[in-house]
Amino acid sequence: MKLGLGLYRHMLTRENFQFARQAGATHLVAHLVDYFKGGAHATRDDQPTGTDLGWGLAGDPNQLWTTAELTAIRQGIEAEGLKLEAIENFDPAHWHDILLDGPRRAAHIENVKTILRRMGEAGIPVMGYNFSLAGVAGRTKAPYARGGATSVGMEGSYDLPVPNGMVWNMVVDPNAPAGNLPTISSDELWRRLARFLEEVLPVAEAAGVVLAAHPDDPPMPTVRGQPRLVYQPSHYQRLIDLAPSRSNQLEFCIGSLAEMTEGDIYETVDTYSRQQRLGYVHFRNVTGKVPHYRETFIDDGDVDMLRVLAILKRNGFTGVLIPDHTPQMNCGAPWHAGMAYAMGYMRAAFKTLGLP
Repeated sequence: MKLGLGLYRHMLTRENFQFARQAGATHLVAHLVDYFKGGAHATRDDQPTGTDLGWGLAGDPNQLWTTAELTAIRQGIEAEGLKLEAIENFDPAHWHDILLDGPRRAAHIENVKTILRRMGEAGIPVMGYNFSLAGVAGRTKAPYARGGATSVGMEGSYDLPVPNGMVWNMVVDPNAPAGNLPTISSDELWRRLARFLEEVLPVAEAAGVVLAAHPDDPPMPTVRGQPRLVYQPSHYQRLIDLAPSRSNQLEFCIGSLAEMTEGDIYETVDTYSRQQRLGYVHFRNVTGKVPHYRETFIDDGDVDMLRVLAILKRNGFTGVLIPDHTPQMNCGAPWHAGMAYAMGYMRAAFKTLGLP
């Protein structure tokens, strides 16, 4: 197994690459979507929570990530002794009509295919994604964690309708007419996912890129009136069974899986790691279940994280684990301190289990 760190786009700097290496990381996961553009955020370092109007504005629909841009990011990371393992999340501006089954769906399928080909050309092996209309929404931020550290949680169901022009919790059309997105059925959302995978997985395979699907966050049957795909552990099997391709894998989030109301987290880790379907792992801890949970420090939640690591080791997982996100510590560098704490725990856990 390999220790990694995730960085938002504006954090892809030499200083943060050096921080990652100093904290023991060998790999990075890069977010290229600017989640903070035009939105209401207390900080640009901590994970976004946004408001009822979402995180902010999606990117330029006419500007895809280029091979040169992706290669330059990879080379800058490698110059500091790290490897770029994955990009996390497509920009809603580039693929929203795949999610909506809208009029630009065919063009957006070509966008995704182009991105996958360019990732292959740039030598980036994994693309993490979250197939969801509402996206990551409905979470709150407060001093939830040990010692009053600022963290993220959920205070109850969140089904305020998604306004027109918003997809995946980001605004793709600021000039959209008044009104809300029509609600679709769960079966329809699964149909859209199946069609998406059928069309893009052959391109991913040819490019040597893995598509890794994140479970729903928060894992509720509906958020903002829209259905979710993977809100119970067993739903991941349905996603795997849609396509036998080895490029159809999981962005395996321990926190989201632990928040689900069904299943045993250790059995879940064992089931999917034995199938060798884990693209990479979000290694974070929580307390409680949806719709009432709290994100905790890595050693302070409901999950025995060392037990999770032992299962992954037993089943031969050799991929990357990242803290994903963590409570913010009260100091001059809250994000860096929180991440350093999580990385130190993970590094020590690796050593305890005899991992390099």
